[in-house]
Order: sequence, then C-alpha cells, then structure tokens
Amino acid sequence: MFVFLFTYVLGGQMAGSPEAYLKYALPGIIVQNTLFMTMYTAMALNTDLTKGVFDRLRSLPIARSAPLIGRITADLAKHLWALLLMIGLGLLLGFRVTGGVGGFLLGTLLVIVFAAAVSWSAVLIGMLAGDAEKVQAFAFTIIFPITFTSSAFVMVDTMPGWLQAWSDVNPVTHLSDAFRGLLLGGPVAGPVLWSLVWAAGIAVVFYPLAMRAYRAKT
Repeated sequence: MFVFLFTYVLGGQMAGSPEAYLKYALPGIIVQNTLFMTMYTAMALNTDLTKGVFDRLRSLPIARSAPLIGRITADLAKHLWALLLMIGLGLLLGFRVTGGVGGFLLGTLLVIVFAAAVSWSAVLIGMLAGDAEKVQAFAFTIIFPITFTSSAFVMVDTMPGWLQAWSDVNPVTHLSDAFRGLLLGGPVAGPVLWSLVWAAGIAVVFYPLAMRAYRAKT
C-alpha cells in the first residue's frame, strides 16, 4: 500500500515522476516497514503473556528462553519475507537494483541485523505494556515521527535547519541512506558504519533490560 501510494500519489510532486521517486523512496519505505514490524514482536509477546500462554509453556520440557528466541526468529523471517516482497513489487514498478547482487545481499543483511537489535526494545515494551493496544499506541507515537523526520522519504537538506540537525543523527536516516546506497551503488561506508553503531548501541541497552523483564514476567 505504501509503495503504491508514495510512488503514484506523491512521486510526481516529490521527484518529478513516479519512477524517480520510487528509486529514492523504496529503500526508506522498506526501512519504515521493518521498524513497524518489530512492534508485532511486542504485541505478540504481550498477548501471549496476558492470555496465559507462557503459563502453559512453563510446564513443557523446553528452555525458558525458547518461546522468546522462537518468537524473535520467526519475526525476523517475516522481516526478510516482507523485504523481498517489497523489492519484488518495486521491480515490477520499475525499480532497479544497480548496486549488484552483493549490494543487495549486504543491504538485506544490514536491515535484518538492525531489526534484530530493535527487537530487544520490542521485547521490553511487550513485557511492560499493560495490553496490546498500548503497544500499538507506542508504535505510532515513536516510530512514525522517527521515520518521517529522517531521509527515508525526503532529502534532509530540504528540511528546516533545526530539523536537519536531528535528522543527521537519526538512526533511520543512517539505515535508509545505507540501504539505498547498497541497492543503488554509491558511497555507503559512513551510513553503514553508523547503522551498525546504532544497532549495537540499541542491543547493548535493551537486551539486558528486556531479558530482566522477561525473566520477571515468566
């Protein structure tokens, strides 16, 4: 839906033609979609917790962490499937991966690694939220502003100066620029490095907090 709307409704206004805007926006749309999908991890865990699923799992001869690792692994597979589906749709609409197979594979791996890091923040939210509706509210309150104040959909230099300052350090900007550069070809060392730094930082902060909350709840 976002690919069609952004390409054919906004493309002419934003870049002069739908095809030109698709080339810029598709990587950003995929990044946004990936971040929103991490909240499904939070919603699923919260639902399992409030519906008593974890109570049933305690009686099974499995590792205590198995339900959590299984959920994250399954959701990462969904991330990969959604990414490939959107790339496929983009190809049908005229998008071309000019960065080669290597660029595509590295870009895909980078997005999945970033999603894995953000998933730990989703685990924490899922454990702490009172219900799934609160998880969804958090997603719209935080992820929407972060993605729309980045370079995912528009060039940073078109923003007001004060907003450019934020966008330049926004992790979504770094990930979008890195993924776009890897798909299309171009200088990507800086964006890729900063994306990995952000991913590592998010994981270092949220992994212990998420595991502590998980052990306390289960």
